[in-house]
Amino acid sequence: MAYNLTHEYLNIVDRLTDDYHIPNNITDSLLGYLKFIYRSELEDRYSAPMLWIGMYIALASLVCILAMVAELLHGFRSRMLWFPSKYFTINSASLTVISVAMKLPVDLTGSMPGYVDQVAKLGSMAFMCTMMANLLPSLGTMESNELLSNIIALSVQVITLVVNVCIQIQTGAVSVSTHKEDPRIIQLTSPTHISTHPNSILDSKYQKGQGIASKLIQPSPGRVVPVEMLQQYVRNHWVMVDSSSRLHFITACFHPTSASGVICLLVTILHTYTMSGTIKAMLVKDYDSDYRWSVLVVLIVQSIGVLIGTIMPLSRCFATLKFKTSFSIHLKVFKVERYWTHMLYDWKQASIRLPFHSRRLNIVIETFKRLIIYICIQLQKGVVVLCKIIALIPFVFVMCVSYCFRCLKAVFCSLREDAVNLEHLNIDISPIYILFLHFENGMGVGVRTMEGFSKSVNALIRKGIKGQPNYLIKLIREKSTVGFHGVAVFDQTDDDDCWILHVVTLTTIAVSLPEIQMVEVDCLLECVREGLLYVTLVEKNHNFINDLQQAAETLWREINTNKWLGNELQNPAFQKSTAGQIVKWFRDNAKHYSEEETWNEDAKHRRICGNSMYRITETILHTYNTIDDGTVSQKELFDSLSSMIADIIAACLTNLPQIIIMKCHYMSARKERHASVKDAVQLLGETTEIIRLLQDHDIPNMNPNDMPYLNKWRAYLRDL
Repeated sequence: MAYNLTHEYLNIVDRLTDDYHIPNNITDSLLGYLKFIYRSELEDRYSAPMLWIGMYIALASLVCILAMVAELLHGFRSRMLWFPSKYFTINSASLTVISVAMKLPVDLTGSMPGYVDQVAKLGSMAFMCTMMANLLPSLGTMESNELLSNIIALSVQVITLVVNVCIQIQTGAVSVSTHKEDPRIIQLTSPTHISTHPNSILDSKYQKGQGIASKLIQPSPGRVVPVEMLQQYVRNHWVMVDSSSRLHFITACFHPTSASGVICLLVTILHTYTMSGTIKAMLVKDYDSDYRWSVLVVLIVQSIGVLIGTIMPLSRCFATLKFKTSFSIHLKVFKVERYWTHMLYDWKQASIRLPFHSRRLNIVIETFKRLIIYICIQLQKGVVVLCKIIALIPFVFVMCVSYCFRCLKAVFCSLREDAVNLEHLNIDISPIYILFLHFENGMGVGVRTMEGFSKSVNALIRKGIKGQPNYLIKLIREKSTVGFHGVAVFDQTDDDDCWILHVVTLTTIAVSLPEIQMVEVDCLLECVREGLLYVTLVEKNHNFINDLQQAAETLWREINTNKWLGNELQNPAFQKSTAGQIVKWFRDNAKHYSEEETWNEDAKHRRICGNSMYRITETILHTYNTIDDGTVSQKELFDSLSSMIADIIAACLTNLPQIIIMKCHYMSARKERHASVKDAVQLLGETTEIIRLLQDHDIPNMNPNDMPYLNKWRAYLRDL
């Protein structure tokens, strides 16, 4: 390690001693300053990385800003002006980045003498206040355990930040008033105990709403549930599940969120005023800390973050105005609803099992616990009341603006008529909406918000319609019989209760006929491919997965390579064969595979496929007695097989409404429930045309619980 200043100073002292023969006492005095020069140079060298640490702080701040910008764009794009928390949420990654961005205010050892340095510390506090306001709604989307761990981590971080700044104020390290800390404390304490109770409220309401919805749609024998009823059914469930999964919408309507928006706006105004007086200091480079010019970068980046981060909390302030409520509810600021202190009261009543045998000690600990929780309850109530008072500001502001607008409207009423009257919107409001989107404080969701939640399902349905199986629709429309005749005649036995296996086996025979044009063969393969997606869905939702399904899936993959159990489907010998001879070839080979020993999994699958092929070919030969003499052409056989395939797939797809209902009834964690209902909505969009086509068929008067089973279909049709 080289110390240039120290070496230069020693060289100067040596020259003075050698050339000018200065006295020893003066030389000793000069060497006494060497220690200070060495320490200064050592401090400069050790503080050299601080410049890059400052850039690292700016980079972490930029990451937080980009996350908030992504949140902002997502809210505007999805037209959800309460800005749901999707990208900028409380988790281990975001807390780590925030801790890096807050390096300046927690730095107790670094000297920050410059005016820009001081403002940069205060700017970090304002930036933290803005991020807290943006992170608040994400608390509502968390489960209890996740919420507790994140609240503890966030509390430790914020308390550390506040304590460090208070220490710096007390010691004079920060000379500017830091009145921006109180909002952060309010934002921290207000969501700590209330976020889990809305979860339980919405979960219980979801179960009640599901009970009502299940009564509105009941599958009955002899008919397919109409598309219109299914659309209303999935719409009801989507409103419920989308609202419950979007607890940030509910949280955005709480008074602490409105209060945090007002506080965030106040902090932004104060920070902007402070920054306006800092421009001169920035131009003269009044920053003398070890961070050097990087502190200026941090200040600019975090100031931009304060401005951008204010948009979402300010917009959430007006989320409560989307609710239908009486004017008096907003004025009941001293009424604290039960759900704010519900969990604290539960903790107060809960008993603690202690390992002490001393009765007095247990009484002391229990009394101390109750005292602490009582203080927390009173503090929570105080914070809620304070938040309600602050939340009156945007309400009064909107009331004043609305009053002024009405006055102007009365003056210029001849120029413009009312475009929309919310009280007379032609919208089908289900009782489930009213049950679900209604809160305990007397506030209910307005018509426009209900309509928005209801219409949000349309985008998913349209997305499903864009992906509808057009080839399959064409097959069912053109080839399927009204009474599903092909289901009863394709096989004489009832051994295999597997939709997929029989469809794939019939397809194997159809695509092997050489006189059929390749365009028709490819079209049939595409129809079957689309149909198998939904047939598989039906079987999986009824837990039909077994060796038959696995063998059918293996056989289908083989058919896509133009093979059947290792044999080429485009067999040159078929070119001179009749339809009957081709069917007999499949029968003879299938008999061989059906008698094969099942010594491994592949042999087992070959035996299953061989059995299916043998029975179906025997049925075909029995049905067409004159097929051997060539009176039945390959085209006639192809059309007959296509009709059987269409009937089998169509019969299986009569279970699609039940699958959609089952997906809506999926009871699990909130995220999985949301994904299941979303799948149901998209499935309805994809299969709407298919369900409409099936409504024109003669649906068997079967028990709806028997319709997923192929054997019961065939037994019913044969008894007609």
